[in-house]
Amino acid sequence: MESFLAWLILLCPLASAALILSFAHESKALSVKISLGAVGVALAATLFLVFNQGVCQSSFTWIDLGPALRLSIGIKVDALTRVMLLVVTGIGALVHVYSTVYMEEDEGKARFFGSLSLFMFSMLGIVLADNLAMMFIFWELVGVSSFLLIGHWFSKESAAKAANKAFLTNRIGDFGFMSGILLVWAATGSVEFSGIQAGLEKLTSNPGLLTLAGLCLFCGAVGKSAQVPLHVWLPDAMEGPTPVSALIHAATMVAAGVYMLARIFFILEPSATALTVIASIGAITALMAAFMATQQNDIKRILAYSTLSQLGLMVAGVGVGAWGAAMFHLFTHAFFKALLFLGAGAVIHAMHHEQDIWKMGGLRKSMPVTFLTFAIGTLALTGAPLLAGFFSKDAILLAAWHKNTLVFGAALLTSLLTAFYMTRLVVVAFLGGPRTEAAQHGHDCPAAMTVPLVILAALSAIAGYEFFAKSIFGAEIFHKVHEAEHASIVPTLAISVFVIGTLGAWLVYKGTSVAKPAAKMTDLPKDPVVIPLFANKFYIDELYAALIAGTQDTLASLSGWIDRVILDGVIVRGIAGITWGAGYALRLLQFGNLQGYAFLFGTGVVVLLYLLTK
Repeated sequence: MESFLAWLILLCPLASAALILSFAHESKALSVKISLGAVGVALAATLFLVFNQGVCQSSFTWIDLGPALRLSIGIKVDALTRVMLLVVTGIGALVHVYSTVYMEEDEGKARFFGSLSLFMFSMLGIVLADNLAMMFIFWELVGVSSFLLIGHWFSKESAAKAANKAFLTNRIGDFGFMSGILLVWAATGSVEFSGIQAGLEKLTSNPGLLTLAGLCLFCGAVGKSAQVPLHVWLPDAMEGPTPVSALIHAATMVAAGVYMLARIFFILEPSATALTVIASIGAITALMAAFMATQQNDIKRILAYSTLSQLGLMVAGVGVGAWGAAMFHLFTHAFFKALLFLGAGAVIHAMHHEQDIWKMGGLRKSMPVTFLTFAIGTLALTGAPLLAGFFSKDAILLAAWHKNTLVFGAALLTSLLTAFYMTRLVVVAFLGGPRTEAAQHGHDCPAAMTVPLVILAALSAIAGYEFFAKSIFGAEIFHKVHEAEHASIVPTLAISVFVIGTLGAWLVYKGTSVAKPAAKMTDLPKDPVVIPLFANKFYIDELYAALIAGTQDTLASLSGWIDRVILDGVIVRGIAGITWGAGYALRLLQFGNLQGYAFLFGTGVVVLLYLLTK
């Protein structure tokens, strides 16, 4: 029964994508029904597996080249799988419902839901895979489907560029991931998780190879979970429709990297060097992204950098050995980050696609349901006591406290900055008076958009409590969340930075309120805190642009010059010119006059006799 349900969860979105993109792409209504039906069946099957603690493994041979190489297409359901299945199908279902209204007027609505189903299939394949080869195949499918969704509005240049940027940046990380898989296979003779575990001693006996393989596998997470230095694609992915942003940032693509690290932790654990690198990259990403978020004015980009920062915390959690805590934070983060993105989408929808928070204000009164749910999501993200984020973030902080002081310090400062920039967002966008006419006429969205917000708000409140989380994770994983020794000072510090960050943002930004809408855009209040280094994202995008201009663009220009001047100009056109000239000269001798030919013949004879007698 469990195996059947697992295959059903995987194949329903595939069938939906195939039906929509092949047959139903002309009908918006039919496409929506097919996609909703598929994700509904997947969610129902997931709930059965979760609450019955289903465990199974099933596979069939795909490639068999003898003992040297056997590849299978297989699924594995255990406690870790169940957590991710619930996150992906649960958030995915709510995003589908929300999208029925948000994408109502979109001309490509059918194509959107077809791509959404393909994306769900790709992510579920990663979650259910029982071997690295199958995981890599679906890893690449996630890249393709995210390309389609981020670039959904492909006629918009910024969206097309963002889709290309996401796709190409991820290929860099994926090359490392593939290299890691090959190293593991070469050392252990297997790509199946059970086979790798059985032959792990062959890998651990060579510490250098073990570290290299672990770091190459980690490259995959650096790309998919947008860690420094491959983080640059994620903020630009905001060019896609807001429901896509919610799905990518909360439950699917970016979560894949953290899930993969948890799944292969038995490979990483023996290498202290690999874990130190992972913890360092995660801490750096968390801190840098938090600083960037403090200076963003686009409501979706603030949330995007928040996602980067929280992913950094999760990766750092894996690096300090607390993969259970990292997965716990991934679990709770999925609910409140989906809530925040969908709440932002409701604001954008009501504001006629305006995304600048400085052109909002006063939405607390005109959009009360959106404001209340958004506030709950904000409090959960910032680590307010008794909400989900407080418990899961504390678990990572506790682990870092015992394992790595620098990582703990970075995580604590990240928590303070998170409270600061999220309070800034709420104060500027929702409190005070409306700054523009659009903000003055804001309104809550239809039930299909607000009901998912209410559900996610409830989950953001209770997901961190043991009675709820333990029933999802199961005792085998949940005990890993709190296996670090209790340290009472850590929760105290966490609450302190939450208060400092929240209060600091309130004091700085409460003065930006206005009494009435501005007559013109130049009258809008300005951010009183402007730090160019953070506002320009540490100039990393400019650095990459200069690097590409100095290498790839220079090489492309040189290659173009060689092609035009040397190959086309000198060789192709030169040889053609010589041939044409010789032909033209010979053509002058073919003038059709018999006396002329006799003259030339006589001249030739004279010249020949002269040469012979000389």
